[in-house]
Amino acid sequence: MKFLEPSIVKVGVEVADAEEAIHAAGQLLANEGLVEESYIEAMKNAYRKNGPYFVLAPHIAIPHARPEDGVNEASVSFLQLKEPVVFGHAMNDPVRLVFGLGASSSDEHLILLQKLTGLLNNSENVTKLLNATTEEEIKNILEMER
Repeated sequence: MKFLEPSIVKVGVEVADAEEAIHAAGQLLANEGLVEESYIEAMKNAYRKNGPYFVLAPHIAIPHARPEDGVNEASVSFLQLKEPVVFGHAMNDPVRLVFGLGASSSDEHLILLQKLTGLLNNSENVTKLLNATTEEEIKNILEMER
């Protein structure tokens, strides 16, 4: 299980729109072989079909698709967007923190979501993630949570 390892974390990412943000979060996972390229398309298709259901809190999106769409290893990537992006969620837009979630089973999905919820339930952590300027700062925030 890879949860926000340094190789799948990026800060100050520039994207044009929600789909580009989803693609970038998925690409971090694909670059590490944690998901197949097909998983990125599945995440974008889920967004097109179901809307921004994964924008779970103000500024926070957790795009994902089904395990059978190409997950090789349970993993969560993280993108901090340089500029906020509108995903179309009435209450939680715009988004600046994007966590790409790849789970190979529903159990793993729950474990990863619990870990993320633990991190993001602390509003201080969210503020730090929004304000971080380097991957190193993100790493430090995450290590304090482990």
